[in-house]
Amino acid sequence: MTKVVIMGRDEKICARIVGPTGAEHRRLANKVMEEALEQANLSFNEISCVIATGYGRINVPFADRQITELTCHARGVVSLFPKVRIAIDIGGQDAKGLKISNGKLIDFVMNDRCAAGTGRFLEVIAAALGLKLEELGEISLKSTNRVKISSTCTVFAQQEVIQRISEGIPLEDIVAGLHDAIASRVAKMVKRLKIEPDVVFTGGVAKNAGVVHALKENIGGEILVPDEPLLTGAIGAAILGKELTLKAVAKGETIQRKERRLEEATFFNRGN
Repeated sequence: MTKVVIMGRDEKICARIVGPTGAEHRRLANKVMEEALEQANLSFNEISCVIATGYGRINVPFADRQITELTCHARGVVSLFPKVRIAIDIGGQDAKGLKISNGKLIDFVMNDRCAAGTGRFLEVIAAALGLKLEELGEISLKSTNRVKISSTCTVFAQQEVIQRISEGIPLEDIVAGLHDAIASRVAKMVKRLKIEPDVVFTGGVAKNAGVVHALKENIGGEILVPDEPLLTGAIGAAILGKELTLKAVAKGETIQRKERRLEEATFFNRGN
């Protein structure tokens, strides 16, 4: 997914866009920026600073700076939950845990080499079950006897699920077992950071109530979830952009940077 947040100096969000990325990252970056500007009723030359983050940050041609998603996620989570000590982010491509102290990222763990424990894992399984991704959470909460899914590989887990269906095990027990398998894998990874409250869960998978429930059980404590868990990285990027803008103003660099970005955006709009 691609997310855009436009934020004012007072850190009030003026626009927020979330949409599927697709294959043409550079063209999409331009498109979602235009949508966000329209939503905020702003023109591009009224934007002081653009920060790009995440896997696709190199494909944002009009960005002033690229900042790693770890830094942006940490900053975004702290802005929403000032007392956060552990942030767990599960997205489509990876799962990560962030250790935060005094509002700053001090350590992290990440699984970015395997689909198990990510949103992609859930997408594959949902397709195998003939379900929509957003249906999984509600279904799993109906479980009374979740089945154990022993495979940690997405391909083998898919085969295991099919086997469980053939055995007549209720669908809700299978889905609850899948959610527990994800939560168990992620919790084991994050526990290396020494878990302590407040714990915040972000990323697209945080929209799945079944995974939230399973993660609470595996963590052994309460978990906070933002109203829109997909946006924490974009919010953090916007806050960092605000800080860079204030520093630029102090040095008298604002107009120069703005003109450079507009030239890049115009070049990009010509289809190059």
